[in-house]
Amino acid sequence: MPFSRPTRRSLLAGLLIVPLALTACSGGEDYVPDPEALQIYSSQHKEITQAWADSFTEQTGIETQVRRGQDSSMGHMIVEEGEASPADVFLTENSPAMTVVDRAGLLAPVDQAATDQVPEQLVPSSGHWMPIAARSTVLIYNPSEISEAELPQSMMDLADPEWAGRWGAAPGGADFQAIVAGMLADRGEEPTRAWLEALEANAEVYQNNIATMKAVNAGEVPVGIMYHYYWYRDQAGDRSGSGNTQLHYFGNQDTGAFVSLSAGGVVASSDMPEEAQQFLAYVTSPEGQQVLADSGSMEYAVGTGVESDPALPPLDTLDAPPVDPATLNSDQVIQLMTDAGIL
Repeated sequence: MPFSRPTRRSLLAGLLIVPLALTACSGGEDYVPDPEALQIYSSQHKEITQAWADSFTEQTGIETQVRRGQDSSMGHMIVEEGEASPADVFLTENSPAMTVVDRAGLLAPVDQAATDQVPEQLVPSSGHWMPIAARSTVLIYNPSEISEAELPQSMMDLADPEWAGRWGAAPGGADFQAIVAGMLADRGEEPTRAWLEALEANAEVYQNNIATMKAVNAGEVPVGIMYHYYWYRDQAGDRSGSGNTQLHYFGNQDTGAFVSLSAGGVVASSDMPEEAQQFLAYVTSPEGQQVLADSGSMEYAVGTGVESDPALPPLDTLDAPPVDPATLNSDQVIQLMTDAGIL
Protein backbone atom coordinates (compact mmCIF):
# COMPACT_ATOMS: atom_id res chain seq x y z
CA MET A 1 0.00 0.00 0.00
CA PRO A 2 1.58 3.35 -1.01
CA PHE A 3 2.53 5.84 1.69
CA SER A 4 0.13 8.81 1.96
CA ARG A 5 1.48 12.04 3.49
CA PRO A 6 -0.81 13.41 6.24
CA THR A 7 -2.46 16.68 5.34
CA ARG A 8 -2.45 19.81 7.46
CA ARG A 9 -6.07 19.34 8.44
CA SER A 10 -5.78 15.64 9.25
CA LEU A 11 -2.91 16.39 11.62
CA LEU A 12 -4.90 19.15 13.25
CA ALA A 13 -8.00 17.01 13.51
CA GLY A 14 -6.04 14.46 15.50
CA LEU A 15 -4.69 17.05 17.90
CA LEU A 16 -7.28 19.77 18.34
CA ILE A 17 -10.88 20.18 19.29
CA VAL A 18 -11.46 23.91 19.61
CA PRO A 19 -14.34 24.92 21.92
CA LEU A 20 -16.91 27.38 20.64
CA ALA A 21 -16.42 29.52 23.73
CA LEU A 22 -12.87 30.24 22.59
CA THR A 23 -13.51 30.75 18.89
CA ALA A 24 -17.09 32.00 18.52
CA CYS A 25 -17.27 29.62 15.58
CA SER A 26 -18.58 26.27 14.34
CA GLY A 27 -22.27 26.93 14.85
CA GLY A 28 -22.51 25.71 18.44
CA GLU A 29 -20.52 22.49 18.05
CA ASP A 30 -16.87 21.65 18.61
CA TYR A 31 -15.04 21.90 15.32
CA VAL A 32 -12.98 19.02 13.97
CA PRO A 33 -12.03 19.40 10.28
CA ASP A 34 -12.97 16.51 8.01
CA PRO A 35 -9.77 15.74 6.03
CA GLU A 36 -11.85 14.72 3.01
CA ALA A 37 -13.98 17.89 2.85
CA LEU A 38 -13.36 21.37 1.51
CA GLN A 39 -13.15 23.58 4.60
CA ILE A 40 -15.23 26.76 4.28
CA TYR A 41 -14.68 29.31 7.03
CA SER A 42 -17.71 31.59 6.78
CA SER A 43 -19.04 34.68 8.49
CA GLN A 44 -21.58 35.13 5.69
CA HIS A 45 -25.21 34.31 6.48
CA LYS A 46 -25.62 30.68 7.53
CA GLU A 47 -28.46 29.83 5.15
CA ILE A 48 -26.76 31.30 2.08
CA THR A 49 -23.41 29.67 2.82
CA GLN A 50 -25.02 26.27 3.36
CA ALA A 51 -27.08 26.59 0.18
CA TRP A 52 -23.93 27.39 -1.79
CA ALA A 53 -22.05 24.51 -0.18
CA ASP A 54 -24.84 21.97 -0.76
CA SER A 55 -25.39 23.00 -4.38
CA PHE A 56 -21.64 22.92 -5.07
CA THR A 57 -21.37 19.40 -3.66
CA GLU A 58 -24.37 18.28 -5.69
CA GLN A 59 -22.79 19.64 -8.89
CA THR A 60 -19.20 18.50 -8.35
CA GLY A 61 -19.26 15.65 -5.84
CA ILE A 62 -16.77 17.60 -3.68
CA GLU A 63 -17.72 17.37 -0.02
CA THR A 64 -17.76 20.57 2.03
CA GLN A 65 -17.67 21.45 5.71
CA VAL A 66 -18.69 24.92 6.94
CA ARG A 67 -17.20 26.50 10.03
CA ARG A 68 -19.23 29.52 11.10
CA GLY A 69 -18.10 32.65 12.88
CA GLN A 70 -18.14 36.43 12.81
CA ASP A 71 -16.24 38.71 10.47
CA SER A 72 -13.48 40.15 12.62
CA SER A 73 -12.93 37.18 14.94
CA MET A 74 -12.79 34.72 12.04
CA GLY A 75 -10.38 36.85 10.01
CA HIS A 76 -8.04 37.18 12.97
CA MET A 77 -8.39 33.45 13.69
CA ILE A 78 -7.09 32.57 10.23
CA VAL A 79 -4.17 34.94 10.81
CA GLU A 80 -3.43 33.31 14.16
CA GLU A 81 -3.65 29.82 12.64
CA GLY A 82 -1.34 30.94 9.86
CA GLU A 83 -0.15 28.28 7.42
CA ALA A 84 -1.49 25.59 9.77
CA SER A 85 -5.09 26.74 9.26
CA PRO A 86 -7.49 24.03 8.10
CA ALA A 87 -9.34 26.66 6.05
CA ASP A 88 -9.49 26.32 2.28
CA VAL A 89 -12.01 29.10 1.59
CA PHE A 90 -12.94 32.19 3.60
CA LEU A 91 -16.29 33.95 3.10
CA THR A 92 -17.20 37.19 4.86
CA GLU A 93 -20.17 39.50 5.28
CA ASN A 94 -17.94 42.59 4.98
CA SER A 95 -14.65 42.79 3.13
CA PRO A 96 -12.45 44.43 5.85
CA ALA A 97 -12.21 41.04 7.56
CA MET A 98 -10.80 39.64 4.32
CA THR A 99 -8.21 42.42 4.02
CA VAL A 100 -6.92 41.44 7.48
CA VAL A 101 -6.07 38.01 6.08
CA ASP A 102 -4.77 39.48 2.81
CA ARG A 103 -2.39 41.86 4.60
CA ALA A 104 -0.98 38.86 6.45
CA GLY A 105 -0.06 37.30 3.08
CA LEU A 106 -2.34 34.30 3.60
CA LEU A 107 -4.51 34.48 0.47
CA ALA A 108 -3.88 33.04 -2.99
CA PRO A 109 -4.68 34.99 -6.17
CA VAL A 110 -8.22 34.26 -7.36
CA ASP A 111 -8.46 32.48 -10.69
CA GLN A 112 -9.59 34.63 -13.60
CA ALA A 113 -12.43 32.19 -14.26
CA ALA A 114 -14.08 33.53 -11.12
CA THR A 115 -13.17 37.21 -11.34
CA ASP A 116 -14.39 37.39 -14.95
CA GLN A 117 -17.89 36.67 -13.65
CA VAL A 118 -18.23 39.96 -11.73
CA PRO A 119 -17.90 43.60 -12.86
CA GLU A 120 -14.28 44.69 -13.04
CA GLN A 121 -14.83 47.73 -10.82
CA LEU A 122 -15.88 45.51 -7.92
CA VAL A 123 -12.71 43.39 -7.94
CA PRO A 124 -10.10 44.55 -5.39
CA SER A 125 -6.77 45.70 -6.76
CA SER A 126 -4.89 42.99 -4.87
CA GLY A 127 -6.60 40.24 -6.87
CA HIS A 128 -6.46 38.02 -3.77
CA TRP A 129 -10.18 37.91 -3.09
CA MET A 130 -13.41 38.72 -4.87
CA PRO A 131 -16.92 40.00 -4.15
CA ILE A 132 -19.67 37.45 -3.64
CA ALA A 133 -22.52 39.81 -2.58
CA ALA A 134 -23.05 43.49 -1.74
CA ARG A 135 -24.98 45.70 0.66
CA SER A 136 -25.56 49.45 0.55
CA THR A 137 -25.30 52.00 3.32
CA VAL A 138 -28.60 53.87 3.77
CA LEU A 139 -30.24 56.46 6.00
CA ILE A 140 -33.47 55.17 7.50
CA TYR A 141 -35.88 57.88 8.58
CA ASN A 142 -39.31 58.29 10.13
CA PRO A 143 -41.46 60.69 8.05
CA SER A 144 -43.57 61.45 11.13
CA GLU A 145 -40.47 62.83 12.84
CA ILE A 146 -38.63 64.47 9.94
CA SER A 147 -39.46 65.49 6.39
CA GLU A 148 -37.47 64.39 3.38
CA ALA A 149 -36.38 68.00 2.82
CA GLU A 150 -34.84 68.08 6.30
CA LEU A 151 -32.63 65.04 5.77
CA PRO A 152 -28.85 65.53 5.77
CA GLN A 153 -27.33 66.02 2.34
CA SER A 154 -24.31 63.90 3.31
CA MET A 155 -23.68 61.30 5.98
CA MET A 156 -20.82 63.52 7.11
CA ASP A 157 -23.41 66.18 8.08
CA LEU A 158 -24.48 64.00 11.03
CA ALA A 159 -21.37 65.29 12.82
CA ASP A 160 -22.93 68.78 12.96
CA PRO A 161 -24.24 69.91 16.39
CA GLU A 162 -27.80 70.24 15.04
CA TRP A 163 -27.96 66.42 14.84
CA ALA A 164 -27.04 65.83 18.49
CA GLY A 165 -29.37 63.18 19.92
CA ARG A 166 -31.26 62.92 16.63
CA TRP A 167 -29.65 59.93 14.94
CA GLY A 168 -28.79 56.35 15.79
CA ALA A 169 -26.26 53.73 14.79
CA ALA A 170 -24.72 50.43 15.94
CA PRO A 171 -20.98 51.20 16.07
CA GLY A 172 -20.10 47.98 17.89
CA GLY A 173 -20.96 45.80 14.88
CA ALA A 174 -18.84 44.72 11.93
CA ASP A 175 -21.41 46.23 9.53
CA PHE A 176 -20.99 49.75 10.87
CA GLN A 177 -17.23 49.35 11.17
CA ALA A 178 -17.13 48.45 7.47
CA ILE A 179 -19.02 51.67 6.72
CA VAL A 180 -16.40 53.59 8.71
CA ALA A 181 -13.65 51.75 6.82
CA GLY A 182 -15.22 53.06 3.63
CA MET A 183 -15.23 56.57 5.09
CA LEU A 184 -11.58 56.23 6.07
CA ALA A 185 -10.62 55.16 2.53
CA ASP A 186 -12.79 57.85 0.95
CA ARG A 187 -12.17 60.86 3.22
CA GLY A 188 -8.95 60.12 5.11
CA GLU A 189 -8.03 59.80 8.76
CA GLU A 190 -8.70 63.28 10.18
CA PRO A 191 -12.25 63.74 8.83
CA THR A 192 -13.06 60.18 9.93
CA ARG A 193 -11.66 60.81 13.41
CA ALA A 194 -13.70 64.01 13.75
CA TRP A 195 -16.87 62.23 12.57
CA LEU A 196 -16.34 59.42 15.08
CA GLU A 197 -15.80 61.90 17.90
CA ALA A 198 -19.10 63.55 16.95
CA LEU A 199 -20.77 60.14 16.87
CA GLU A 200 -19.58 59.42 20.40
CA ALA A 201 -20.94 62.77 21.58
CA ASN A 202 -24.13 63.03 19.53
CA ALA A 203 -25.52 59.66 18.40
CA GLU A 204 -27.80 57.21 20.15
CA VAL A 205 -26.02 53.85 20.24
CA TYR A 206 -27.89 50.63 19.50
CA GLN A 207 -26.91 46.98 19.58
CA ASN A 208 -27.24 46.25 15.87
CA ASN A 209 -28.84 47.33 12.59
CA ILE A 210 -32.21 45.84 13.49
CA ALA A 211 -32.29 47.70 16.81
CA THR A 212 -31.41 50.91 14.98
CA MET A 213 -34.23 50.34 12.50
CA LYS A 214 -36.74 49.63 15.26
CA ALA A 215 -35.66 52.74 17.18
CA VAL A 216 -36.33 54.93 14.13
CA ASN A 217 -39.61 53.10 13.53
CA ALA A 218 -40.68 53.84 17.13
CA GLY A 219 -39.71 57.52 16.88
CA GLU A 220 -36.86 57.30 19.40
CA VAL A 221 -34.65 59.08 16.84
CA PRO A 222 -35.71 60.52 13.49
CA VAL A 223 -32.90 58.92 11.45
CA GLY A 224 -30.34 56.12 11.61
CA ILE A 225 -27.45 54.67 9.61
CA MET A 226 -27.64 51.00 8.61
CA TYR A 227 -27.49 48.59 5.66
CA HIS A 228 -30.37 48.43 3.22
CA TYR A 229 -31.26 44.76 3.42
CA TYR A 230 -32.58 44.75 6.99
CA TRP A 231 -35.31 47.17 5.92
CA TYR A 232 -36.21 45.25 2.76
CA ARG A 233 -36.42 41.96 4.65
CA ASP A 234 -38.76 43.50 7.23
CA GLN A 235 -40.82 45.13 4.49
CA ALA A 236 -41.20 41.73 2.81
CA GLY A 237 -42.50 40.34 6.12
CA ASP A 238 -44.92 41.87 8.60
CA ARG A 239 -43.22 45.31 8.57
CA SER A 240 -43.33 45.38 12.37
CA GLY A 241 -39.86 46.92 12.60
CA SER A 242 -40.03 49.28 9.62
CA GLY A 243 -43.66 50.13 8.85
CA ASN A 244 -43.29 53.76 9.93
CA THR A 245 -40.04 54.38 8.02
CA GLN A 246 -38.54 55.08 4.62
CA LEU A 247 -35.03 54.76 3.20
CA HIS A 248 -32.89 57.57 1.86
CA TYR A 249 -29.99 56.80 -0.50
CA PHE A 250 -27.34 59.52 -0.41
CA GLY A 251 -25.92 58.77 -3.89
CA ASN A 252 -23.63 61.40 -5.43
CA GLN A 253 -20.59 59.29 -4.47
CA ASP A 254 -21.15 60.42 -0.89
CA THR A 255 -19.49 58.49 1.90
CA GLY A 256 -23.03 57.56 2.98
CA ALA A 257 -23.53 55.75 -0.33
CA PHE A 258 -20.71 53.28 0.46
CA VAL A 259 -21.37 49.77 -0.85
CA SER A 260 -19.80 47.05 1.28
CA LEU A 261 -18.79 43.85 -0.48
CA SER A 262 -19.11 40.41 1.00
CA ALA A 263 -15.86 38.69 0.12
CA GLY A 264 -14.59 35.28 -0.89
CA GLY A 265 -10.97 34.18 -0.87
CA VAL A 266 -8.82 31.06 -1.17
CA VAL A 267 -6.42 30.45 1.70
CA ALA A 268 -2.91 30.12 0.25
CA SER A 269 -1.98 27.10 2.39
CA SER A 270 -5.09 25.13 1.34
CA ASP A 271 -4.72 21.37 0.86
CA MET A 272 -7.42 21.61 -1.83
CA PRO A 273 -6.52 24.72 -3.84
CA GLU A 274 -8.14 23.63 -7.10
CA GLU A 275 -11.38 22.71 -5.37
CA ALA A 276 -11.31 25.99 -3.43
CA GLN A 277 -10.98 27.95 -6.67
CA GLN A 278 -13.82 25.89 -8.13
CA PHE A 279 -16.01 26.83 -5.18
CA LEU A 280 -15.41 30.57 -5.65
CA ALA A 281 -16.10 30.20 -9.36
CA TYR A 282 -19.38 28.48 -8.51
CA VAL A 283 -20.43 31.13 -5.97
CA THR A 284 -19.94 33.90 -8.53
CA SER A 285 -21.43 31.94 -11.44
CA PRO A 286 -24.95 32.75 -12.67
CA GLU A 287 -26.27 29.70 -10.83
CA GLY A 288 -24.48 30.54 -7.57
CA GLN A 289 -25.55 34.17 -7.70
CA GLN A 290 -29.13 33.09 -8.38
CA VAL A 291 -29.00 31.12 -5.13
CA LEU A 292 -28.23 34.44 -3.41
CA ALA A 293 -30.91 36.38 -5.30
CA ASP A 294 -33.55 33.76 -4.46
CA SER A 295 -32.54 33.44 -0.80
CA GLY A 296 -34.69 36.26 0.57
CA SER A 297 -31.63 37.84 2.19
CA MET A 298 -32.15 41.00 0.11
CA GLU A 299 -28.42 41.37 -0.43
CA TYR A 300 -27.26 42.40 -3.89
CA ALA A 301 -26.08 39.80 -6.34
CA VAL A 302 -22.77 40.85 -7.92
CA GLY A 303 -22.47 38.32 -10.74
CA THR A 304 -22.68 39.78 -14.23
CA GLY A 305 -26.11 39.31 -15.73
CA VAL A 306 -27.80 38.18 -12.50
CA GLU A 307 -30.61 40.40 -11.26
CA SER A 308 -31.06 41.06 -7.55
CA ASP A 309 -34.48 40.98 -5.89
CA PRO A 310 -36.73 43.31 -7.92
CA ALA A 311 -37.64 45.29 -4.78
CA LEU A 312 -34.09 46.70 -4.65
CA PRO A 313 -32.91 49.74 -6.59
CA PRO A 314 -30.33 48.43 -9.08
CA LEU A 315 -26.80 48.25 -7.71
CA ASP A 316 -25.39 50.30 -10.58
CA THR A 317 -27.72 53.22 -9.76
CA LEU A 318 -26.49 53.76 -6.19
CA ASP A 319 -23.58 56.01 -7.23
CA ALA A 320 -21.27 54.75 -4.49
CA PRO A 321 -17.93 56.43 -3.73
CA PRO A 322 -15.04 54.94 -5.77
CA VAL A 323 -13.27 53.05 -2.99
CA ASP A 324 -10.77 50.27 -3.70
CA PRO A 325 -12.03 47.51 -1.36
CA ALA A 326 -8.48 46.18 -1.01
CA THR A 327 -7.61 49.31 1.00
CA LEU A 328 -10.26 48.92 3.72
CA ASN A 329 -8.57 48.64 7.10
CA SER A 330 -10.70 47.35 9.96
CA ASP A 331 -7.84 47.35 12.46
CA GLN A 332 -7.25 51.07 11.92
CA VAL A 333 -11.00 51.70 12.22
CA ILE A 334 -11.15 49.86 15.54
CA GLN A 335 -8.21 51.92 16.81
CA LEU A 336 -9.89 55.17 15.75
CA MET A 337 -13.17 54.11 17.35
CA THR A 338 -11.33 53.15 20.54
CA ASP A 339 -9.53 56.50 20.59
CA ALA A 340 -12.89 58.25 20.21
CA GLY A 341 -14.31 56.35 23.20
CA ILE A 342 -16.87 54.42 21.14
CA LEU A 343 -15.43 50.94 21.76
